[in-house]
Amino acid sequence: MNELELEEKLNREQIHVSTINKRTAAFAMDEIIISLLVAVIVWDQLKVLKTPEDMMKYSSSIFIYVMGIKVLYQAVFVSVYGATLGKMAMKIKVIDSEYLGLPSISESIIRAIMRVISEAVFYFGFLVAMFSPVKLTWQDRVAKTLVVDA
Repeated sequence: MNELELEEKLNREQIHVSTINKRTAAFAMDEIIISLLVAVIVWDQLKVLKTPEDMMKYSSSIFIYVMGIKVLYQAVFVSVYGATLGKMAMKIKVIDSEYLGLPSISESIIRAIMRVISEAVFYFGFLVAMFSPVKLTWQDRVAKTLVVDA
């Protein structure tokens, strides 16, 4: 289904696509939540680091774990609730673009992985949403999901 057909389907069902502003705010909230979670997990180790070089080495050594936490956070919340905590706060949710319901666990995992990849590629995957009638990011396109007002 192309974006114009999807837009027509959403209009028929009276479902409104979330704005970029709401999505950006939800993204920022989720990043803060994840950062706080990681800080709590590694707090004891951070206290013993003495130099900026030690901090850089440690940050590099836990990078893959942080990415794993991001994927897990996104996948679990989206598959169970249809939204992360940031999205809940902004009253938006992720839905399956075909059935307009809660995304499956596989769609949620794929979306979460693509979201992390999108971040790694200078947020380009998020920028493409600005030029999409239904605000589809890379992760939405690949996982066949979209973000709508709750």
